[in-house]
Parts: sequence; structure tokens; C-alpha cells
Amino acid sequence: MNTPGPESEPEPESKTTRRRRFRLRLKVPTISWRDLLQTLLPIALISAVAVLLALHFVRPAPPSSLTLSAGPAGSTFQNTAEQYRKILARNGITLKILTSEGSLDNLNRLTDETSGVDAGFVQGGVTGTGDTSDIVSLGSMFYQPLIIFYRARAPMQRLSELRGRRIAIGPEGSGTRFLALALLKDNEIDADGPTKLLDLEGESARSALLNGQADAIMLSGDSASPATIREMLHAPGIRLFDFPQADAYVRRFPYLSKLPIPPGAFDLGANLPSTPVNLLAPTVELLSHSDLHPALVDLLIEAGLEVHGRATLLQNAGQFPTPQIHSFPVSTEASRYYKSGRSFAYRYMPFWLASLFTRAAVILVPLFVVVIPGLRYLPQLYNWRIRRRIHRRYGELMALEREALAGNMSEEWRALLLDRIDEIERSTIKVKMPGSHAESLYALREHLEFVRGRLLNARVSGTAGTPPAAEELEPVPESESESDSESDPDSEPE
Repeated sequence: MNTPGPESEPEPESKTTRRRRFRLRLKVPTISWRDLLQTLLPIALISAVAVLLALHFVRPAPPSSLTLSAGPAGSTFQNTAEQYRKILARNGITLKILTSEGSLDNLNRLTDETSGVDAGFVQGGVTGTGDTSDIVSLGSMFYQPLIIFYRARAPMQRLSELRGRRIAIGPEGSGTRFLALALLKDNEIDADGPTKLLDLEGESARSALLNGQADAIMLSGDSASPATIREMLHAPGIRLFDFPQADAYVRRFPYLSKLPIPPGAFDLGANLPSTPVNLLAPTVELLSHSDLHPALVDLLIEAGLEVHGRATLLQNAGQFPTPQIHSFPVSTEASRYYKSGRSFAYRYMPFWLASLFTRAAVILVPLFVVVIPGLRYLPQLYNWRIRRRIHRRYGELMALEREALAGNMSEEWRALLLDRIDEIERSTIKVKMPGSHAESLYALREHLEFVRGRLLNARVSGTAGTPPAAEELEPVPESESESDSESDPDSEPE
């Protein structure tokens, strides 16, 4: 039976194992992860800030529904809203239409935060009771002329001639009544005087004038259709009021426009009116909240172009919608649309895809502006950081060489300078450097050897000599070289 000896001899290491260990120990790092991370970190931080700023300004996706306050059932406002509904439905937007009493009711709903109304038709010049600072105009959509019929033997030249008579101006809250009161007030006619103001509108107002229960009626909107005007012009003893002072009214009321009506416009066969007539007309604006999504602003204006862009008796083709005549400030998004039309994405893409693309572009733009240029210059920045480790030693090296050339140094001072060169050389050897920068490292060591030779051959005197500036010979912190070596994941254990 064989018994092992007191101490067993370790088996000799094979050549293959020694060769592998030798290769591991001589492994040269190809990259300095510490320098790469320190170079990449500022670019990542700047990119993150740019993206956060973009997210701050990016708008969410447009809502799929929109609420519009229109007018009474069967009115022009209501019929127009129905046409808008069909146009918006093509792009997947559901338009909810609310009936109302008219312009004033629509404006009050817009100023009421609890009403849920996003947009509404409002006649120019109408003012509500709420705060309108958040209300903007998407443009004037069409004219709504004021038509005045009166009974008289001779034509009237001024509205002030109606003082003391019975005038139908429409019910409370209507746009007709609002405009009528404004014009009559400027002609010194009010309800407290001898003039009697009647709350009649439409068919009831026409009947009152024809039956002698009213001396004048003021019509606008649905009650002033071309058929109604033609019928009243044929009535005996009834005259259409001409505004000879139309230019003065337009100056005093900026929301009004002068509408010249040529002879025969309402009836060519009977040549009615028989002479040119000047009418006054406010425009109907489409109002909304200032934060209405830009995509919905575009869709509403495009609906207005399709519905109101045709020529009529009172307007030319392409005259409406327009941002030129308005009582409220025009929306920034609306102004952009009137100047340049749809954005690129909404012009050539389906609505849902354009909405997605527009929001994504806000995020991608800063990435392309910051990240791509940053990554492009990343190698240069990385190489600069590596070279800086070597180049910053050259300032100390030049200071040591100046001491060698100065002469008259003591033996003790020369030993101190030589120790400093050894310290610089040790620090450069300890720092892990990528193999791509080995040439610069060995060039530094050659220059260290050159300055060392200068110091060894320098003339020595009994004096101590003048030491270099403190900042020129600032010692290399040991922690720096150790951290460079320890933090590098390519370093191998011995």
C-alpha cells in the first residue's frame, strides 16, 4: 500500500496555462470607460434637458369631439353648424351642437367655464357679462346685415327721424336688438323717451309693420332673408332705409361694414331697389377659447372656407372667412393658418397620422439638434480628455527643464528635481491608458528621460538655486492615478 509523502509536490504548470496568464496580464485596454462616461455624461444631460423642454411645449393629441353653441332651431347659425358637423366628421371629429337664443347666449356660454362649450357664433359688437380675456376669434365668417323697413311718404335720411315712433328691434338677448340699441343711442333715441321700442322679430315684426302696429322694424339674420326683403319691397307704402351716413357709422362702430346694394339686386324684373342703397352689416365671428387645439382650429377654419367661401348677394367669392374684421383678438393659431395654411403634416397626411407625427417631431427635433452633433464630436472629445492627461504634464516638464538650463543649482535641489521627474513618470505609468494613445505616452517618457539627462549634466554650485513656481511643480495626487487604474474595468488582478 503506497502512502503519500509528508509534502506532495505541486504539479508543474503547463506552457499553455502560463501563456494564457501572460496574455491576460499584458492585456491592453482599448478604451477608457471612465473618460468615455465623463465625456458622454454632459451630452446626455443636455439631451435630457432639451427633451424635457420639448415635452413642456408639446401639445397633447387633439380631442375627438368639439362642442359648438349655435342658435335657435332652424336658424342660420344652426344650419351652418350642421354643415360644419358633416365636414368635421370626415376627419373623425364629432361636433356637438347646442341650440341657443343667439349671439349673446353663445358668448355667455363661452365665458362660463362650466358650460363645456368650445366655440360659438357671435355677431360682431355683442358684449357679454362674463370675462372675455380667454376668448379669441377664429375669423369673421359672413355678413349679417341690418335691414330697416319703415312706413313714410318720403324717404328718410337719418335714423333720428324715427324719434317718437314705434320701432320693432327684436327680443332681449338677440343680436338684432343689441345692434339696434347701439345705433339708436347714437341718434339720441332710447326707451325712456317718446319712442316706443317693441320686442318683435321676424314674422311678427313684419305683420306689425304691414298692419300699422309699428312704424319701423329692424331685421337681421334669418328674419332678413332675400325673399323677405323682396316681399317687403313690394308692399305698398313700405320703404327700405338707405344709410347715407354709412361711412360715418363704420368709423364710429369698427365692427360694422358698409354694404352697397346695386339697383335690381333683390328683384331684377321690378328693379328693386330702384336706386343704389347702402346697408350696414356686422360680421358673424366664430369664437373659441384661446387654448383650443391647433388641429381643431385648422379644421374649423377649413369648414368655414367650404361653407362661406362662395359668392352670394352680399359677398364676393373667397371673401370669407377672414381675420380682417373682428371684435375679439384673432387667435395665434388662426393667424398662422390664414398666412400659411395647414402645416406640412396635416396637408399631406391623414388627420390622425398628422397629429401623431406633429407631436413626435417635437421630441425628435431636439434629439437631432443635440444628440447627433454630440455623438458626432464624441470621439474628438474623448481623445481630447485622454491627451489632456499627458499634455498637462508637459507644463511641469518645461519648468524642470528651465531649472536645468538655469545652472548654479545645488546637489540637493537637483536631487529634488530628479525625484519630481521620477514621480511624474510613475504617475504616467500607473494611469491606465488605451493602446491607441500609447504613442503619446511613450513620447512623454522620452521627453522625461531627455530632461532627466539635462538635470544630470547640469552644473552644480553651492547655492540652492531658485525653485520653480509652486503651481508649475504641483505634485500629482496619488489618488488620481490610483482611481484611474482602479475604476477601469479592463484592469486585471495580479
